[in-house]
Amino acid sequence: MTKTVLITGAGGLIGTALRQALEPGYAIRCFSKHEIPDVDTVVADINDMEALVAACEGVDSIIHLAANGSPRASWESVLHNNISGTYTVYEAATRAGVKQVIFASSNHAVGNYDLEHAPDIYRSGQPVIDHLIPVRPDSYYGVSKSFGESLGRYYAECKNLRVICLRIGSVTRQDMPPRQVPIPHHYPESPERLAALWISQRDLAQLVEKSLEAEQITFDIFYGVSNNTPHYYDLDHARAVLGYQPQDGADVHDVFASS
Repeated sequence: MTKTVLITGAGGLIGTALRQALEPGYAIRCFSKHEIPDVDTVVADINDMEALVAACEGVDSIIHLAANGSPRASWESVLHNNISGTYTVYEAATRAGVKQVIFASSNHAVGNYDLEHAPDIYRSGQPVIDHLIPVRPDSYYGVSKSFGESLGRYYAECKNLRVICLRIGSVTRQDMPPRQVPIPHHYPESPERLAALWISQRDLAQLVEKSLEAEQITFDIFYGVSNNTPHYYDLDHARAVLGYQPQDGADVHDVFASS
């Protein structure tokens, strides 16, 4: 039987990429704050519990992407969109009988590890950062993502909801490693870091699809990066548990060579 999947934040870069990649194998529903051209969409704020519960009826899994995704987001924006909004998603899923939530977490939930070791960590891939380390958020945005992971564990252990958290790296609109695309001068992260964190759209779609089919997992955390050279975020856990096999990768050394 075809699974029904609700994507929140379905009109964004990642939401659009996942919707297009997953549509052949899943019945996709879209939830967004704004209309998506030519796509049947539930349009509502992510904190609208009534609208979200209704959108969740008959859904097997939710891919929760809706958030202010800027590392420079203000506390007020993060509180409304990322923290309160993520609670609304978990709670609506529970009320509607949804079995699973895939939470789009972020490398920023643990970002202060690599910033502490920068720039050497980008060249060496050491130390390796795995899913077992304590969170070290590097921004209010990172705080919101670590909150979403903790709240997901609570709902998994106390509310009978299966939750997978994906600490997603860097997705580019051009779907190429950051060294090959222009980086805005005001961007808060270096090209070297973005290259080490890059994940192609097809690798992300594979990781999400593997997560959708992982019915044995009650709660877990995985890193969403491609097979970059080097990569300091651990991929072995996703390979072993999900069977994730990234097809793409950026050569971070090329960024240093051209800088």
